[in-house]
Amino acid sequence: MSASPSVSVPGSAPRVGVWLIGARGSVATTVVAGCAALTAGLHAPTGMVTETPLFAGVGLPPLASLVFGGHDTTDCALPKRAEALAEGGVLPHGLPEAVTAELAAADAEIRPGGPLPGDTRTPDELISAFTADLQDFVRRRGLTRAVVVNVASTEPAPTDTAPPPSSLYAAAALRAGCPYVNFTPSTGLDHPALASLAESAGVPWAGRDGKTGQTLLRSVLGPMFAQRALTVRAWSGTNLLGGGDGAALADPAAAAAKNAGKERVVTDTLGTAPEGETHIDDVPALGDWKTAWDHIAFDGFLDTRMVLQTTWQGCDSALAAPLVLDLARLLARAHEAGLTGPLPELAFYFKDPAGEAPSALGEQYAALAGFAERLRTGGRDLPTAGAVADGPLPAGPEDGPPAAGRGPGRTPPSGPRRPGGPGPRPVRDPGPRPVRDPGPRPVRDPGPRGEAR
Repeated sequence: MSASPSVSVPGSAPRVGVWLIGARGSVATTVVAGCAALTAGLHAPTGMVTETPLFAGVGLPPLASLVFGGHDTTDCALPKRAEALAEGGVLPHGLPEAVTAELAAADAEIRPGGPLPGDTRTPDELISAFTADLQDFVRRRGLTRAVVVNVASTEPAPTDTAPPPSSLYAAAALRAGCPYVNFTPSTGLDHPALASLAESAGVPWAGRDGKTGQTLLRSVLGPMFAQRALTVRAWSGTNLLGGGDGAALADPAAAAAKNAGKERVVTDTLGTAPEGETHIDDVPALGDWKTAWDHIAFDGFLDTRMVLQTTWQGCDSALAAPLVLDLARLLARAHEAGLTGPLPELAFYFKDPAGEAPSALGEQYAALAGFAERLRTGGRDLPTAGAVADGPLPAGPEDGPPAAGRGPGRTPPSGPRRPGGPGPRPVRDPGPRPVRDPGPRPVRDPGPRGEAR
């Protein structure tokens, strides 16, 4: 089912909806407040890749054209939520007051999510209700299209065949004819019940699990070790965090789902699974701030044992918000260009990207650059070497041979394959890898994956 035709306002620029699942959470509030601040010229678009020269002339919707709404199961109004974030140092002092009107306008477009406690509606009834909310949003606000972005708290992996809430929202997005982004490791579109709908919906989608901190660094360090032929013996990590993330990830099932994505990047970029695990600890006093430590034990020449330790400290909402704005604009432009299905070219933004994609950040950036050029030419395939899903990819920025990605020969994780199939591997032929053969890859079964915001 497609969204109802939008109503154009004479003399106005085309407007694009951004429908946030978890619309009153920290990430969503930062997205709305941040977009308003950038539009008003109060702050620079730091962290937004779509505002760099790479995307000049691509035809992305302007930030001023974005209209926000969403679903949530809480009733704390966005202006009040923004004030709390400013008190915690997440938003700049005084910003909530400066963009109160924009926050209130977005809050007026938030509809009750579900299922709520005691909710007796069937999954299909919930999907129909969510779809109607989306279609009404597009119609009333005169939007050319709307992109649905899941930024809700991580849910545990499903233990039965019933679709979890994240999958109900994803199904509603497809039924409404809306592009979809899963910025969390929750199930979303990766549920067997949604496979046929995903194939027939005719919209683009991307995800899952936004790459904002520790895993971003791992996607750089893993290829470094592989390309320098240094043997990583163990890679362990610890995360300390509070706020909604910490509360949601205090659930061992949710934490396991999130950790699987972090560890998968290490395995994919190294070509082998080193010893060590990643742990997450809920520290409520930290609020929206995170500290992540990595301890990497590796061997150098003549088996000399060495260690690299890293510390990443950051505000998750401030790291995630510019990526959400990037993805909303990219999916809207992809939809306008007629692209459909998974977009592995956007792996740069995710721990576990849709479709077959490399895991090394440099290769992912090359794919993103190719995608920018593809959009610049109206979505047409490019006559260059290498292919990215429906279109080719120009050579990446790295001179050295890339690390192992998610292409042929990789032992796939267990569980259902992502809708749309793997497609061709979106990297150029690297030639022989300058590392010793690790033998059969001991990839662990990560199980289903999840995320908190």
